[in-house]
Amino acid sequence: MSKAVVYRITYPNGKIYIGQDRTNSINYFGSADSALIAADFSAADRQCFTITREILWESDTANRAEINRKELELIRTHRANNPGIGYNRWPKFKQLSSEYVAPGSNKNPTGRCS
Repeated sequence: MSKAVVYRITYPNGKIYIGQDRTNSINYFGSADSALIAADFSAADRQCFTITREILWESDTANRAEINRKELELIRTHRANNPGIGYNRWPKFKQLSSEYVAPGSNKNPTGRCS
């Protein structure tokens, strides 16, 4: 079995996407909704930008169910399903008034992993 990973993609606007890759491919950057991401960037923004892929968890032995559980746990932990924070749309985000984050307020200007 290949090494499985759960990763966080960070876009230039600071929003994140958390996903899994069961092969740990260097060239895989997730399956976030392209239209959703594109709506946040102007034509000028799209000319040159950097995204960061950070491995949050990895395993040589986890089965598919364990990988799915870890991905879900990390989506919730990082609140990547909160539209003000990330691009994950599952599980559906249930906003509490104390959890609102204004779009772009979590920017990471360095583009570096935390």
